[in-house]
Amino acid sequence: MEHMGIVQQTQQALLRAESDGGKQRLNCIAELDPTALSQARDLEAQIQNGRKPLLCMPVLVKDNVDVKGLHTTAGSLALAGHVAAQDAPVIANLRKNGAVILGKTNMTEFANYTADGMPDGYSSRGGQVIHAMDPALSPSGSSSGSAVAVCAGIVSAAVGTDTSFSILACAQENGVCGLKPPVGALSSEGIVPIARTLDSAGALGKSFTDALRLYAAMRDRPWPAMRPIPCSSLRIAINIANRSAVSEGQQSYLNRVLALLRTRGAAVEEIRQMPSPYLRVIMQWEFKPHLEAYLRASHAPLKTLREIVACYESHPQTMMRYGITRLKCALEETPGGLESPVYLEALSARESSIRQAQATLAPYDAVMMTGPTNIMHFCGLPAATIIGNCPNLHGVPRGLILYGADEYRLYQAALTLEALIREASVR
Repeated sequence: MEHMGIVQQTQQALLRAESDGGKQRLNCIAELDPTALSQARDLEAQIQNGRKPLLCMPVLVKDNVDVKGLHTTAGSLALAGHVAAQDAPVIANLRKNGAVILGKTNMTEFANYTADGMPDGYSSRGGQVIHAMDPALSPSGSSSGSAVAVCAGIVSAAVGTDTSFSILACAQENGVCGLKPPVGALSSEGIVPIARTLDSAGALGKSFTDALRLYAAMRDRPWPAMRPIPCSSLRIAINIANRSAVSEGQQSYLNRVLALLRTRGAAVEEIRQMPSPYLRVIMQWEFKPHLEAYLRASHAPLKTLREIVACYESHPQTMMRYGITRLKCALEETPGGLESPVYLEALSARESSIRQAQATLAPYDAVMMTGPTNIMHFCGLPAATIIGNCPNLHGVPRGLILYGADEYRLYQAALTLEALIREASVR
C-alpha cells in the first residue's frame, strides 16, 4: 500500500475494518477512531511540505493500550466507561513518526488473565474474535484482534502486547509476523498490565519488515540498515526442550528448515532451555499492585482489583461466562504482596536465569524454539515470529518462533530466515 497516499490508505483500511472487522464477520475491531481521516489529511499535508516520517501507514492498537479519546477496557465490561485522557508513550511515538491511529482491536479479556478456561480472543466487552482464515480455529491470545486484523489485510501492522506468548503465539497461529522487544525497551506507561516485570508492547505485521518498522516507530528510533545476510554468517541454536510436544508435521518442517540452513553454510547447534514455573508466580503476585497503579493514574471509574471483582460478581450473566479464577487468585491468594518470600524467590530465580541465558545465548544470532518453553518471557528476551510454510491441519502457515540475547542480531537473523524460507519454498 506504500504507493498510495496516506489518506487513500486510511480510507481503504476504514472500509475493510467496517466490512470485515465488525461483529458480523471477524469481530476484531473494538472501536474505530473518528479522527482517523483527519489524522491522515494532516499527515499528508506535512509530507507534501517535506516531512519524511519513519512510518506512513494506518495502524490498529490492542485495547489495553491508551489512545487519547478512545476507550481502554482490556476487553472488560468493568472498564467499559474508561476513556483515555492521553496517549500512552508508545502511541505518542507512533503519531510522531507518521502513524495514523485507525482504532482499537478486541483482545482476550485482561490479556488472558481473567479465568482459567477462557477461550482465546474472548472478552465480555467485545465477544469472540474470529480467526481470519478459518472460523473453526482459535485466534490465539491475547493480541487476537491485532493478529486477525493483520491477517485479514485490514492493516499491514498492528500494536500488541506480550507477557507470555500474546504476540508470538498470535502471530504463529494467524500466519503473520510478530516482534516482542526485550522488556524495558518500550515504555509500559499507559498500558493495562499483567506484570511489569514481564510485560512488553510489541508489533504484528504482514512481514517481519512491517513489524520491525512499527517497532522502530514505537521506540522513536530507526534501526541501522538491516537486511538479510548470507546464511553462512548465521549461527543458530535449536532449543530442544520439550521437543516431543511438537507435532510430527511441525517437527518434520523444522528439520527441513535446519537442513536447508546447514546446506547454505549456517552453523546449527542444539541447546536446552526449559520453561520456568516462576513465571506464573510473578504474574499472580504483580497483577494486583501493578493493575491498581495503572488505574490510579487513569480516569477509570474503578480503582482497585477488589472493586473490579465485585463488578464481575454483580453482573454474572454478562461478565462471568467463564468465571474469574485468575482475578480472584491475584486478589485473595497473594499473601505478603510484593514482600512475600514466594514472590522474592521468583525474582531471585529470574535474575539467575537471566545470567545463565545471556551466557548461553551470547554465541548465537538466534535460537529457534521447538517444544514449549517460556524462557524468552521469563528472562525478558527479545523474540520474533516469522511466517513459515508448514500448514497446520486447517491450511494456515504456522510460523517459527525465534529468540536471542541481542536485538539487532536476532532481527537480522529473522529477516534472513524469512527470505530463505520464501526463496526456497520450504514446505
